[in-house]
Amino acid sequence: MKIDFNELNLKTLLDNSIVGVVIHDWDTSIVYANPRAMDLLEMSYDHLIGKTSYDPQWHFVDEQHRRLMVYEYPVNRVRKTNTTMVNEVFGKVNEETGDVRWFLVNAYVERQPNLPDGKGFIVVSFNDITDRQNLFSYEHILEHAGDVVIVTEADPIEAPFGPKIVYVNKAFEKLTGYSRDEVIGETPRILQGQLTDIEACRRISRALHEKTNIRETLLNYSKTGKPYWLDMSIMPLFGRNGQVTHFAAIEHDVTESVFNAQQLERRNAELRQIKDSLNKLVQEKTRQLREANMKLEQLAYYDALTGVPNRRSFTDQLQKMFGFCVRNSYPLLVGIFDIDDFKYVNDTHGHGVGDEVLVQLARAVDDQFRIEDVFGRIGGEEFAFASIVKERKAADILCARVLSNARSCRVELADGQHVSITVSLGACFVVPSNGIDTDKVMQVADRDLYEAKRSGKNRFVISQC
Repeated sequence: MKIDFNELNLKTLLDNSIVGVVIHDWDTSIVYANPRAMDLLEMSYDHLIGKTSYDPQWHFVDEQHRRLMVYEYPVNRVRKTNTTMVNEVFGKVNEETGDVRWFLVNAYVERQPNLPDGKGFIVVSFNDITDRQNLFSYEHILEHAGDVVIVTEADPIEAPFGPKIVYVNKAFEKLTGYSRDEVIGETPRILQGQLTDIEACRRISRALHEKTNIRETLLNYSKTGKPYWLDMSIMPLFGRNGQVTHFAAIEHDVTESVFNAQQLERRNAELRQIKDSLNKLVQEKTRQLREANMKLEQLAYYDALTGVPNRRSFTDQLQKMFGFCVRNSYPLLVGIFDIDDFKYVNDTHGHGVGDEVLVQLARAVDDQFRIEDVFGRIGGEEFAFASIVKERKAADILCARVLSNARSCRVELADGQHVSITVSLGACFVVPSNGIDTDKVMQVADRDLYEAKRSGKNRFVISQC
């Protein structure tokens, strides 16, 4: 007996299928979902019918747990390319629990001869393969591995934007002091410092461009500036289409062994130098110690980006100046200012431009202060100063000059445009006494800074206390 497929009830067949089936109109709106699809997607009929692929309820990921853009969804890929999708793996994230349900997806275009330009319906079918995907959790293994694991996007590679970090494990957080949220979207270059081997970095960059494996021993720095050595292996990760989509780095902390090797090498060198000339050795070690102390002092008291005193140095100098003014009854102006809308500068032009803005601002404002004044970067885009002034009028003039110097800063961009800035400033004019301390003065200045912000920015507010 031959089957007459025209007589079969297709809807009944789909409604009883063990495979999830969703049919999209050409604009990607859902016109049909069978009961199995609703069960697999954990969504009701009303939550599905009429929804397009652009609805914010959808959250799909690939096998590397990277969130997919809308144009990467199965319906949009098939619609754009007019090709059939066969057995590709996608994950749907439950927004409430964060759990991922994995599907093996097939999709094709069902042409309709009565529609123009070959348009029709997009039919998407899928099976639940979560149990197969979760036979054991690779991510659990990575999370609890003793070695550091970092995964980045494959593009872009060049500084300052790439490659962007998409995953780090707990060992990374423990070693570097950075939390996962702090580094996702950043580049591994944030871990490099002054003594990181430039040639090793160039070899790594070359391997990334060539999409080949590489192994290097590299000096990096933690969030607090503590140096550590890594034996790192970097490898490309391939997607289903054979293209490199990510890079993975497995890094083993070899600080102790490198330190021991360095110590042994240094000791042998010392013994050879002692044999040749004890006096020369003593002189050389003395010079090295002096330079090391100078570098340590520089790192401890000066901001690495702008070169001006850091918060620690500013606080120490402010305490000394405050004590001097108490003893001599000199009036003192203490101010805090920061860049208006600095987040917009970073988001629009990148952190490289933002850093250059900070450098130019620090240079422009630092030039206006006398050698006996105190000035420093106390955090982010925030700076502080202290200056002995004769009267309140002089305080107004000094604050106005800070605003003027800030407005004069211009950072040229690659397209010929430039970035200009303004600052808001809060200050406390005080004749120090034993009843007032620097913490109180800084609190008043900080309060006035926010008052300047609320009043429209690009201005200063001074209180007397």
